[in-house]
Amino acid sequence: MPQVPVTSVPDPPRDRKWWHLPRRTGSRRWLRALGLMGVVLLGAWLGLLIVGSVRTPVGPMDTTMALRPSLSGGTKVNVSPLGALTLDSHVAPVRLDVDVDQLDPGRAQALVDHPERLSGLQDEVARDVERGTLDLAVRSCVAVVTGATALGLAVYRRPRPALAAGGLALALLAASGVSAWATWNPKSVLEPKFSGLLSSAPSVVGNARSIVTDFDVYQQELARLVTNVTKLYDVASTLPAYQPDPSTIRVLHVSDIHLNPAAWKIIGSLVDQYKVDVIVDSGDTMDHGTSAENGFLDPVKDLGVPYVWVRGNHDSRATQRYLEGIKNAHVLDEGEAETIAGVRFAGTGDPQFTPDRSRATGGDAAERLAGARLASALRDQKAKGTPVDIAVAHEPVAAAETDGTVPLVLCGHLHTQGTKVLPLGTRLRREGSTGGSGLRAVEGQYPAPIEASVLYLDRDSRRLQAWDAIKLGGLGRTTAEVSRHLVQR
Repeated sequence: MPQVPVTSVPDPPRDRKWWHLPRRTGSRRWLRALGLMGVVLLGAWLGLLIVGSVRTPVGPMDTTMALRPSLSGGTKVNVSPLGALTLDSHVAPVRLDVDVDQLDPGRAQALVDHPERLSGLQDEVARDVERGTLDLAVRSCVAVVTGATALGLAVYRRPRPALAAGGLALALLAASGVSAWATWNPKSVLEPKFSGLLSSAPSVVGNARSIVTDFDVYQQELARLVTNVTKLYDVASTLPAYQPDPSTIRVLHVSDIHLNPAAWKIIGSLVDQYKVDVIVDSGDTMDHGTSAENGFLDPVKDLGVPYVWVRGNHDSRATQRYLEGIKNAHVLDEGEAETIAGVRFAGTGDPQFTPDRSRATGGDAAERLAGARLASALRDQKAKGTPVDIAVAHEPVAAAETDGTVPLVLCGHLHTQGTKVLPLGTRLRREGSTGGSGLRAVEGQYPAPIEASVLYLDRDSRRLQAWDAIKLGGLGRTTAEVSRHLVQR
């Protein structure tokens, strides 16, 4: 009987069991797939970030459009320095960002000179938006393919996986486009979400519901709006210009908040929009100065910049002690001086505490005495070789006593804005009520406005160069005004 030769089968290596081999091969495939997907996503994001935006004119405006990765999609329109509005326009892993950069002088002037062109403005805007969106789609496709392919070459060093990364990036963008088209919500314009100054002045964009339901009327109103804006530009172009450079120190002056919680959102928006370096509050943050009110001051912690504060006649010592415990708050009293954000400040609290006028007060005599003590402290600082740049007091009467000892003194109390140069050369800047006078807003026939100012200081001399006076409509109103003022030497 013939014997069948037996072929010996080698044992698998001790460190590699046969039942592990398929599982490890599958794991490597998953890791390679995850790695490739990471390259695709990162490369596509870098491509969109670096070369994925387009500049396109929309009517008389210059805009920049871009697609950005997002978990929720939607559309964001940035109108600097007013703020931004967001629309839940679609659900996709990309968001459409539109930045309104500036008003084009040539096109704006042409509309002013030839008003008859306004009749076709709405069609022109529609064509501009359509053309810009198409350009953005093409550029975004090129951007994601280029970014993913370039990163694939850098990672894999071989063309095949690099091209696969580019193809997957294009497919991902196409799928995002399909998702956006399938979930497109034209009614999202009915519920825009405002941020920045637009949150306090939504009337800038009109009534969104009437835009949708009465579009013919809206077209006519849009033409009128553009007419007004372009005429405003025509007038503004003749005004003296001051352009703060990046080194300019920006000081936000607020006062007399009087427990109005809306003030904190407005202050936060101004800090972001104007890139503010330091906030100065000239007092009356509270109404009664009780310990129960102290929690109202907690938003100071989230403003992100130093907060210089002096006590007003509605602020108690308890208020002052609470603020002293907040890290970014700098409380000034009794002529104390401190250098903050490159500026030397000194200030004093109001000598009187009269939250409800039930206590007898020292009147102007007490204020003059407090101001004289502040002036003495300012002279001492100058004698030491550390002159003060800005003094702060609550009452204008006290502030006026510093004349001749400091270039600029800030105050509040009267709930109206004002500026004057005192006899010995000190400039006194009085702020209005950043809280719209608090509960007092409902006492008069017309609500008190919400006021604040942005002061521009030269970084080398630390002298005031210009300021923007900001006024928002008070309770129940949605108006906004910003006026630029230059320092006359």
